[in-house]
Amino acid sequence: MAPAAISSSISSGLSDENGYVDIDWDTLGFGLTSTDYMYKMKCFKDEEFTEGKLIPYGNIELSPAACVLNYGQGLFEGMKAIRREDGKVVLFRPDENALRMRIGAERMCMPSPSVDPFIDAVKQTALANKRWIPPPGKGSLYIRPLLLGTGAILGVAPAPEYTFLIYASPVRNYFKEESAALNLYVEDQFDRASRGGAGGVKSITNYAPAMKPLAKAKNNGYSDVLYLDSATGKYIEEVSACNIFMVKDKIISTPPTKGTILPGVTRKSMIEIAREQGFKVEERQIAVEELLEADEAFCTGTAVVVVPVGSITYQAKRVEYGTTDTNSMYKKLSSIYVGIQNGQIEDKKGWIVEIN
Repeated sequence: MAPAAISSSISSGLSDENGYVDIDWDTLGFGLTSTDYMYKMKCFKDEEFTEGKLIPYGNIELSPAACVLNYGQGLFEGMKAIRREDGKVVLFRPDENALRMRIGAERMCMPSPSVDPFIDAVKQTALANKRWIPPPGKGSLYIRPLLLGTGAILGVAPAPEYTFLIYASPVRNYFKEESAALNLYVEDQFDRASRGGAGGVKSITNYAPAMKPLAKAKNNGYSDVLYLDSATGKYIEEVSACNIFMVKDKIISTPPTKGTILPGVTRKSMIEIAREQGFKVEERQIAVEELLEADEAFCTGTAVVVVPVGSITYQAKRVEYGTTDTNSMYKKLSSIYVGIQNGQIEDKKGWIVEIN
C-alpha cells in the first residue's frame, strides 16, 4: 500500500559497475525514491485505452476541476518486480492486479486497460527503471499503477477524460523491523468500509479516512489497525495495510471478501498454497473474541508480503501469540510463497512472469 515517507537512501543518479543505481541498498526502507521513467496512457469517456508511452519521472499537470481532485474518482494497484539470484527479473501474478483494477474501474464508472496492455505497461516501466531494481535479497521495485479521472468536471459525474499512470520506487520492508511481528490495535470507533460502499475495490477514497485511526494507533506503539465490520462491530475485517488470517487447531480462517474487504493477491495466493498443502482453509466471518483465542495469526499483502501477528489489543485486553515456532503455519506457508517468487520452488501455476 501507500509509502509512508520519502526514502533517506536517495541516489546520486549514477550507476555502478554492475549497472545498479548508486544507492545504499542496506538502508532502503518503504519510502518514495524518484526513479527514471513512468508510463502514461490517456483515453476519453466511453473509449478504450489503446497505447501509451514512457516519459521521464516527474510531476503531472491537472485541472483544478479534475474529477479525481474534487470527487476522488481514482484507483491504484501495488505490485513488485523482483531480481532473482540468477539475474532474472520477475513479476508475481500481474494478471490479478489487472483484473482487480478492471473490477474497481467498473465500480467507479471508469474505463480501464485490459489485462495484456496493463501487463505490458508494467513490464515497460520495470525495464525502463531496471537499474533501480535492488540486488537479490535487498528489496524489490514497488510498482504503482494509477487510474485517474483527470478530466475537468463541476457537477458530480464521471470524468470526461482518464489517465492511466505507472511509477515505481525501490523499497524494502513496509514495516520498519525486518521479520518483526505486528502488534495490532482493534479499532471499534472508526470503520474502514460499509456494505454497499467501495471497500472491496482499491479506490483512493478508502485510504485517507484510515489515516486518523492509524496515526492514533502508531502514537500508542502499535504497528497497525485491525478494523471491525461496520454493520455489527463484532467481526474482524482487515488491517489498514493488509489482510488477516488466524489459525486454530491447524484450521486456517480469514474473513470473506464480500464487498467490504479488499481481495488481496497475496491473500488469494496463500489460500491456494495452503489448500494444496492439505490444510483446511475457511473464508468466513470471524468474531473478534474468536481471534483472541487463536493459536496464531498472520497478515498478507503485496507491501508486507507475509508477516506474523505478535499481539492483538482489543478494549484494553492484550493477547500475545508465539511467532518463533518453526512449525508455525505462517513460516510453512510464507516459505513456499517466497520460494516460488525467488525461483527456489517450481512455479507450476504460471504465477511468475519474467520481464527480461
